[in-house]
Amino acid sequence: MKTSAPHNAVAREFVQFAVEAGVLRFGEFRTKAGRLSPYFFNSALFDDGAKLLRLGEFYARRLVASGLEFDMLFGPAYKGITLVAAVAIEFGLRGRAVPFAYNRKEAKDHGEGGVVVGAPLRGRAVIVDDVITDGASKRESVELIRREGARPVGVLIALDRMERGGSEEKLSARSAVMDFEHDHGIPVLAIATLADLMKFLGMDADSPLAVHAEAVARYRDRYGI
Repeated sequence: MKTSAPHNAVAREFVQFAVEAGVLRFGEFRTKAGRLSPYFFNSALFDDGAKLLRLGEFYARRLVASGLEFDMLFGPAYKGITLVAAVAIEFGLRGRAVPFAYNRKEAKDHGEGGVVVGAPLRGRAVIVDDVITDGASKRESVELIRREGARPVGVLIALDRMERGGSEEKLSARSAVMDFEHDHGIPVLAIATLADLMKFLGMDADSPLAVHAEAVARYRDRYGI
C-alpha cells in the first residue's frame, strides 16, 4: 500500500469540491435512520458533465493511491451506473482502458438477456458507489460478481460517514462500512470520511463553514465510531 499522504490530499480537495458543488450541505437534515444530522451528502447533485468529470477524477485518484490491484469496475444500479462510467472515463483519459459493467434491477428476458450490462465480469472487480448505509446493495453486488465468476476485491465510495447503526438505546459497535468489511473480508476505500470533513471545517476559523464544526463534532461524539 502507498503512504497516506496522497489520500489525505485527495480527501481535502474532495470535501472542498463537494461543498462548492452544493453536494455537501450543512444545517439540520433527517437521515434514513431518523437521526437529525448537521450535514447532508447528496451525490445526485453531481448533476452536470463538468461535476461528473471531476468526480470521476477523484474516484480514480483514490483508487490509484490505495495500491489495490484490479481488472475491472462494477456499478450497482442505480447511482453506481453513472459513477462507474465516470471512473472508467477518467482511466481512459489516463490511457488505461478499464472494462466496466453494471446491473439491472430486473432481468431482461429478450435480446442478450440477464441482469449484467457492459463488459463480462472477469478477474478482480472493484464495486463503485456513493456511500454505504446498510450495505444491502453492496452485498448483492458481491454475490452477483462471484456468481458470474469474477472476484470482488474492493468497494470504492465517495464518503464514509463513520457512523454506528442501531437504535438510540443500543448503538452497534461498528459502522456500516466496518460491518461490510468484517462480513465479506473486502476493503472499503472512501475518497473522504467524516474525520476528513471535520478537519476541513477546522482549517479556517474565519470561514463561514466553521460555525458548523461544533455541531458536526457533537454528532460524531454521539453516533461516530
